[in-house]
Amino acid sequence: MGQTKKVTLSDIAGHLGISVVTVSKALSDKEGVGDELRRQIKSLAQEMGYTRKHQPHRPQAGKITGNIGILIPSRFFSQNYSFYWYLFNFVSTELLNRGYYSIMELLSDKDEDDCTAPRMIQDKKVDGLIILGQTSDDYLRAVQSKYENFILLDFYTNKLQLDCVSNDDYYCSYMLTSYVISRGHRKIRFVGNFDATTSIRDRYMGFYKAMLENGFDAPPSTIINDRDERGAKIELSLPFDDMPTAFVCNCDETAAILCEKLIEHGYKIPDDISVTGFDDYLPSGKESVPLTTVHIRPEDTARAAADLIISKITRQPYMSGRHLVGGKIVLRQSVTSPRQQSR
Repeated sequence: MGQTKKVTLSDIAGHLGISVVTVSKALSDKEGVGDELRRQIKSLAQEMGYTRKHQPHRPQAGKITGNIGILIPSRFFSQNYSFYWYLFNFVSTELLNRGYYSIMELLSDKDEDDCTAPRMIQDKKVDGLIILGQTSDDYLRAVQSKYENFILLDFYTNKLQLDCVSNDDYYCSYMLTSYVISRGHRKIRFVGNFDATTSIRDRYMGFYKAMLENGFDAPPSTIINDRDERGAKIELSLPFDDMPTAFVCNCDETAAILCEKLIEHGYKIPDDISVTGFDDYLPSGKESVPLTTVHIRPEDTARAAADLIISKITRQPYMSGRHLVGGKIVLRQSVTSPRQQSR
């Protein structure tokens, strides 16, 4: 017989058309839920066979908040588009299913430069902290000097011994570029700032490995920047005097912007130029051409981050260091074999 799927808070919330937070509060007898709705939630949970997870053992002395903070540099957080908002939601839900609430705080450039600790740590509002995005090593040193229960998510540093969860960007980019080359492309340019984030750096190195293995050079001088060294977006500049037959972009957002720019200048994708992305995430309506990209399940990333931070704050045994989450190539219409260009 097949194993019965465990009922989750998300399942209950979906049946009632309410948020996971509301379900969690009702089942935990916390404030913020009306009596009638609380009764409905508890009744449905019993009918569905929901089994509440035991609260994790927390041996630390002092006040226990039940909260985990998620700190995101503001330059990576756009009101119109943000992969980090998308990832935050998965991490928040994963933590909630384990009995923890999430508090998000944006880190300003000034606070990062001044090495100011997050307010939620200063005010002792959280039991642990996840730093999502990319910050300077100086800022990480400052946090580490005052606080130990934190991990990095979607980036890492070689200069400090810190626990982190990041994607296998190097290998995934290597496989993606190898696929583009297998379609017959020889002149390929990478789009993304090598110095902006560790994930972009690893994606370029995977791209570079695939190019070199196939006898094509792609030195850093050929990189087309899509952002500045701190990660803030800048205007893309197309190499009209030396156009490639394919672009390998560091993320889907950059790939979508590039596609729009190419189309504005009369290029057809993929007939004239092929384009790839990375992350397999774009808001609805942002994709002009279905992108060949790399898909890394956000559920897997969120689960790894939750496992790591909860093990750390509860003093459970865990493997310290860098934890990699793998992905797969998703083939769509933005890549085809090159044709002789007349431009």
